[in-house]
Amino acid sequence: MEVLEEKEEEEQREEEELKALEISAKLLDLGAKVPMEQVCVPSDVPGFDWSSIDTSQLPSSYKTNSLKEKKLLCIADHFLRQYTHLCPDRKPLFLHPVNECGVEKFVSTTVRPTLLPYTELYHWDGCASFVSDYLTMEPLKCPISLPSSLYSPTTILKYQRGNCFDISVLLCSMLIGAGYDAYCVHGYATREICTLDETLELCPLLRKPQEVPKEGMKKKSNKYSVKPPPDLQSKFELQQEAKKMAETEAAQKNEEREEEKEVEKPKHDLLHGLRVHAWVLVLSGKREVPEAFFINPFTGNSHSTMDEHFLGIESIWNHRNYWVNMQDCWNGCKDLIFDLSDAVRWEVMLSGSNKSLQLLSDAEEEKELSDRDTDDMVSDPNEKEEEDMSSDMPPSWVAPIQISPREFETRCSHGRKVILYKKAKLEKWAPYLNGNGLVKRLTIYADLDCAEIVEVREWFKNREDMLDMREVNKQTQLTTECFSPGHLLGLKAHTYTSLEPETERTMEFYNEVRVDGLQKRVENANEMTEYFLGRDDFLHVRHMEFGKRGKKIHLAGTRTDINSRPIVQIKECFHRNLEKPADEDIAERIFLITEEVIHLTYHLKDKYITASKKDFFKAVESNREGNEMVMTPEMCITYQAGSSENDKKLLHLYKLLQELTEEEKQLKQQVRQSEAEVLSILKIHENEEMAVKLSVSIYNTERNKKRRQQYEAMKNAMEDGLPGQEEQDLDYLAPFLIRVGHREKMTKGQALHVRDDCLADFKHRLIDKANAIQARFEK
Repeated sequence: MEVLEEKEEEEQREEEELKALEISAKLLDLGAKVPMEQVCVPSDVPGFDWSSIDTSQLPSSYKTNSLKEKKLLCIADHFLRQYTHLCPDRKPLFLHPVNECGVEKFVSTTVRPTLLPYTELYHWDGCASFVSDYLTMEPLKCPISLPSSLYSPTTILKYQRGNCFDISVLLCSMLIGAGYDAYCVHGYATREICTLDETLELCPLLRKPQEVPKEGMKKKSNKYSVKPPPDLQSKFELQQEAKKMAETEAAQKNEEREEEKEVEKPKHDLLHGLRVHAWVLVLSGKREVPEAFFINPFTGNSHSTMDEHFLGIESIWNHRNYWVNMQDCWNGCKDLIFDLSDAVRWEVMLSGSNKSLQLLSDAEEEKELSDRDTDDMVSDPNEKEEEDMSSDMPPSWVAPIQISPREFETRCSHGRKVILYKKAKLEKWAPYLNGNGLVKRLTIYADLDCAEIVEVREWFKNREDMLDMREVNKQTQLTTECFSPGHLLGLKAHTYTSLEPETERTMEFYNEVRVDGLQKRVENANEMTEYFLGRDDFLHVRHMEFGKRGKKIHLAGTRTDINSRPIVQIKECFHRNLEKPADEDIAERIFLITEEVIHLTYHLKDKYITASKKDFFKAVESNREGNEMVMTPEMCITYQAGSSENDKKLLHLYKLLQELTEEEKQLKQQVRQSEAEVLSILKIHENEEMAVKLSVSIYNTERNKKRRQQYEAMKNAMEDGLPGQEEQDLDYLAPFLIRVGHREKMTKGQALHVRDDCLADFKHRLIDKANAIQARFEK
């Protein structure tokens, strides 16, 4: 039976391979008429009619070709005829498609190197993530044929959509402008890459960084440590049991992995190796790029040049030249060598500019660009026809690429984007789009069908409560919230299962901004532990235990001293204070409040294995006279390490007991303050979640109402008709209006008076600064 099943599987595979070969043979045969509806894939993107876009306002360079461009098109046609004659089995090249105005343009002139004024776009990963978020992917009309058009990057940015070729040209323009040696690539890729199918890929936010093994971190053995008792159990039996357990676990894991692989294995693609795709190639040499890599324009992720998802390359181009790959791609891109100066492996179109960007210095590149611009400005229309065919590339016909701050902030199309990964879903929003400041949400599922939610992670921005991230585990109902610096009470993180008081929770704080140096507070119904850092008294741990109360606790807003939990024990731990002797430096003290006992443990002295201790037993009521405490030798048990005699006198112990009793009262107050602080944080959190407030920068005049009113007041002042130089001097009105808070419309005289005040104030400040600088130089 197994042999028959294997034969059936082999026959099915052979049939599928024959179908794929038939399709490829038909496509390679130029004379055959293949019905393209059989291989075209319907688009899942909502319909957008590119033929209805308005092109009337576009510059003239979009609608006509210059003499250099016409000459370049002739060179491209001549190059294509030679290429098809020498390589009749190769697919057609992507050389001069039409643009949005129906005019043929050479693909290299569509690349417009641009450096945009945003810090994030100075690096390749920032450019790639912005392009992938900002644009909506449109699949090719036919997955195995080249597109008939290539639109300008400005049009693609305007309508926020495009196919792989359109997006690659835009990304390449931004990368070249940022100083990278980038190229657009026309090649072939797998179905998952071409269709933006990431349902079998792990989400980048869930990928764990590789752990570097630490060498030389062996535990030091202490020869004075107590040896453990001998183990009388049979080691052989334990090894056999452990081996059986490991074998059963490994078998179960292998079965689960095989089942997952069968489910996750992509279906066989009949068009494998024929799907046309475009992406970006970044070569090493510039911007400290160590080795060449690919960038998928749809996702913005980087890939190795040996990635098996990329199946071959036909040609590459940038704003300088066009290269055809003459290397064998039967093994995908793994064996390709990206040395563009090698004329055997890469056939260049313009031989006169056969220089790759990695061979040009920055100064030479700037000089070449400036020379090209000047040549284009003073070009003679009556050029000689005998000019050499190896002329330089004409300047780009594309208008300058511009992105407004509002568009850069909005990022995603319509302000929202959803990406499906393996057992995960990632959602992105533009800032201020959601009222609660939510900008990103990652939902993790337990199955591939995304039916059972395991965990939800949310990221926030611009919240006044400084909430940065929230993580909710749906199985344990555990919630973790992280806050940026600047919270009212210095809160850093809050982990809880319920917002009800006296439930299990952990609060972490920015200890640098707190007076008490509190770093973490762990609480449940019966205990509370506080951890401190950087205190002058060397305290680092305080542990409190509570007893049961008779009545239920009141909610936040009531007095904390009424019906509070009774304090049973307070324990404090201290670090070593080198300014004191070890037997006088307290390491641990325990206040047993209900038993009226105090335990003191001191730090270990050098070369000692036991520490000094003191136990105080407070006097009972029968031993007290009025308000004074009577001290007896039985009230204190002392152990002095290294001495059999009691050195301390009774008076000293009496004073120490008085100090400890006073500190016990203060500790009780601090415990109540800690409880009140927890209730205050919970109340503040409840109020903030009920009415979330978003902070707006004072420089954001579009969203800041206060700044907008100030701008309108200044605009109204200018409408009164201030002449010439007086209108220019109105720039000084802005800081003055902020101080005095003008809101009403000012007359001309009032505006001039305000201007004079501002000028005088500015003049005095300049004089004071100049005097300070002169005095500093005289010293």
